[in-house]
Amino acid sequence: MENNKTKIMGILNVTPDSFYDGSKYSDVKKAVEHAIEMSRYADIIDVGGESSRPGSEQIPAEVELRRVIPVIKEISKKTDAKISIDTTKAEVAEEAINAGASIINDISAMRFDEKMNDVAAKYNVNVVLMHMKGMPKTMQLNPHYDNVIDEILSFLKERLNFAVACGIKKDKIIMDPGIGFGKRLEDNLNIIKNLAQFKILNCLILIGTSRKSFIGTLTGNIPPEERLEGTIASVAISVMNGADIVRVHDVKEIYKAIRIADALKNE
Repeated sequence: MENNKTKIMGILNVTPDSFYDGSKYSDVKKAVEHAIEMSRYADIIDVGGESSRPGSEQIPAEVELRRVIPVIKEISKKTDAKISIDTTKAEVAEEAINAGASIINDISAMRFDEKMNDVAAKYNVNVVLMHMKGMPKTMQLNPHYDNVIDEILSFLKERLNFAVACGIKKDKIIMDPGIGFGKRLEDNLNIIKNLAQFKILNCLILIGTSRKSFIGTLTGNIPPEERLEGTIASVAISVMNGADIVRVHDVKEIYKAIRIADALKNE
């Protein structure tokens, strides 16, 4: 990363049902205004039109396209931030790239849509491959691991080899261990604590802890609205342990926190 500076990916959910900011930015004007505000601190704006919170249902591509494409077009005109499309659908990814996105953030690691690898290779964009156990609807029902780090590493290595074999350049691939996606409390803590082990993949590491349920559990079962301080702590420790990109809701507050973490890490 340039100047050893951790990148911030700001979350822009244009959905009615996301776990924290659902319906807040489902209006195009409000979404674009929020993206412009985030771009003061964020390097990347991650636009998502389908909720992947535990228990969520999949939606048709046409609904997702209606939500994200107008927003991406406007953001690309009005900010210099890179735009990421948070989707598992190749059709949505391709339309988003044509509208101005340059990163595909696929929580399925290109498993849900067999054409996703073709889109990523064709347009030579960055692609985030994330580990998820099960599907969003059922992933938190009863996840189990014998060795969570080894199992995630094995999965990500397989996905990395698959992506490269499909013609995606290795330096375009970003790895995400998938905090909260089919993970128990102890799994999430284990991942953050041992994040440096994922460096063996020789890819950039992205981590998303922002306002997730494990933070609420550790701090008295508090709701997402009260999880900022816990998020800051988890992000700062993730940066110290090797995260290259952090995906967050609160970009201004996180920007301040990771400047300190970066300074300490690079001292």
